[in-house]
Amino acid sequence: MSKISKVHSYLVTGAELTPRQIRSNFGLKNPHDAIYQLRNKGVCVYTNFTTLSDGTSTVKYRIGTPSQRMIALTRIVGGAQFFRRGHRS
Repeated sequence: MSKISKVHSYLVTGAELTPRQIRSNFGLKNPHDAIYQLRNKGVCVYTNFTTLSDGTSTVKYRIGTPSQRMIALTRIVGGAQFFRRGHRS
């Protein structure tokens, strides 16, 4: 199982991950690229800005269900090709 697949499996459980957690727990040097790759595979990964207990600002990634508005915008921008079964970019 690839490192990005492990990140995906972890996020599917409903957990959130910061970039630092992705680096340390999954050994990925560029956590933002891992999220980019998941999004390119059609995974709906949300980015939430947050402040940690030590006052540091960061982001947390989580998987969610796309809103109807997001789906409508995707259809406008990309057309029906994004909604074909088995589509991979």
